[in-house]
Amino acid sequence: MRAEAQVVVPTYNEAENIALIAEAVRSRGLSLLVVDDGSPDGTGEIADRLAAADPGITVLHRAEKQGLGPAYIAGFEYALDHGAAVIFEMDADFSHDPADLPRLLAAVDEGADVAIGSRYTEGGGVEDWPWHRRLLSRGGNIYARAMLRTSVNDMTAGFRAFSAAALRKLDFAQCEASGYGFQVEMAWRASRKGLVICEVPIIFRDRTRGKSKMGARIAIEAMLLVTKWGLGNLLRSGR
Repeated sequence: MRAEAQVVVPTYNEAENIALIAEAVRSRGLSLLVVDDGSPDGTGEIADRLAAADPGITVLHRAEKQGLGPAYIAGFEYALDHGAAVIFEMDADFSHDPADLPRLLAAVDEGADVAIGSRYTEGGGVEDWPWHRRLLSRGGNIYARAMLRTSVNDMTAGFRAFSAAALRKLDFAQCEASGYGFQVEMAWRASRKGLVICEVPIIFRDRTRGKSKMGARIAIEAMLLVTKWGLGNLLRSGR
């Protein structure tokens, strides 16, 4: 596994998971960048102790919870500034299986600009979700694909790998979305840029420790932004 591949993991109140996810990432020869939003449960302090014992772990501290998008932007900027050739996104709660990291890296090594760990491509799936959450996720992805006119099956996926060159092309610091809409926006930007996107099938599993950060406000923000972007596309194409 290449040392210049770095996994960016945003955290907020993940004290139960951070040491375990750090061990899982590092055991695969990848460096880890934790971006902690001032977690009151001590996640940042645990990450600092891990970093003190392992030079392959770095921690960025932000003063308060500012959202997933800004956390990833900060992480991406750090990773690029420090020479990472491949940059991953991954949740801290084991919803994304660290054993799939080499598969995403292989897809980039084989020519993909962006490798998406996809629930909704052949061979992918979701476990442990109730029917209404499955329906919301599926429906949101279908809506995003239709409004933004992309062929990406899993627009909301949070498990991804980017080549550094591709990530620089996406102007990620200009993203509007602060919540999970950031994932949709980044996939849309990659599609509009004509980047090579590979969807690698994964099985997504619900967290077993800690509390989900997904809520109605975040889902509404994403839906409103997708609608805005889609209508903007229609207006521009009608000129």
